[in-house]
Amino acid sequence: MLARIFATAAALSVATAVLADPSRWRAEWPDTDFSVTSIEDWSEIRSGGPPKDGIPALSDPTFLAVSEETRLSDREPVITVEVEGAVPRAYPIRYLTWHEIVNDEVAGIPVAVTFCPLCNSGLTFERRMNGRVLTFGVSGKLRNSDMIMYDRETESWWQQAIGEGIVGEMTGEELEQLPTWMEGWAEFRARNPDGLVMDEPDFNRPYGRNPYVNYDSSRQPFLYDGAPPPHGIPALARVVRVEDRAWTYERVRDAGRITEAGVTISWTEGQASALDSAAIGEGREVGTVRVRDGQGRDVPHDVMFAFAFHAFFPDGDWMLGN
Repeated sequence: MLARIFATAAALSVATAVLADPSRWRAEWPDTDFSVTSIEDWSEIRSGGPPKDGIPALSDPTFLAVSEETRLSDREPVITVEVEGAVPRAYPIRYLTWHEIVNDEVAGIPVAVTFCPLCNSGLTFERRMNGRVLTFGVSGKLRNSDMIMYDRETESWWQQAIGEGIVGEMTGEELEQLPTWMEGWAEFRARNPDGLVMDEPDFNRPYGRNPYVNYDSSRQPFLYDGAPPPHGIPALARVVRVEDRAWTYERVRDAGRITEAGVTISWTEGQASALDSAAIGEGREVGTVRVRDGQGRDVPHDVMFAFAFHAFFPDGDWMLGN
């Protein structure tokens, strides 16, 4: 599967470089204002293969009680959303791999739970912006291999890894990131026996299968030709990003716990890589990271690939502990 994806990408990369002028996209995006943008080099934007909504985002998902869920294996990754005043919810990566965005509402807060497999970036944003609730879809476009989302209300484009509007009316706006995290299903279940888990969507998809087999063991990211990370860090090594700082996963895992720059980052076993084996739940152990502040409160963060951090935070701080 991965070989076919990369072969298609090679052809699309050539075509996209030629069609980088945004005027070529106006037929597909007639309601997007391409005259307002933070993009300086349109060749950075490439087709990922599927067209607009070819990867169908979800809205208003249904949920099961934790005790009723039988399909998930213990180490399968989920995105955990724990908001005061609401029952904790788990959004399985087995579904987000195929849909990438879930538009939901938790404790009265409209949220977008997102996952970009190509950057391993799993972020949850509040969907309220300037008094308006936005509904997000998948554009089919990539920048630095990261998903470009769009909102259906203004047809503006948003960069998933940084939650920022990059094309259209919403250019320069920043979505509020909520303090959610990825962990293994058994971890969520043990902590939240009365919690909820998103039910299987009503789509014909091989849920539980990984279409990007061995991707996080690759040397080259998908449709990325930017600069490699510094300090000899492999492009597809995981890093823990907190704002514009990054800690290598290897350093956090080896230490077990690190307190620096006002946060404490901890690592425990229990989570499989979603981008390793064909069956997501059988992926190699990567463990779970939690990030908290000095009062023990969860802090917004991301666990993303090193190349993506360097691409979006070229002047960011690499917390190497030297």
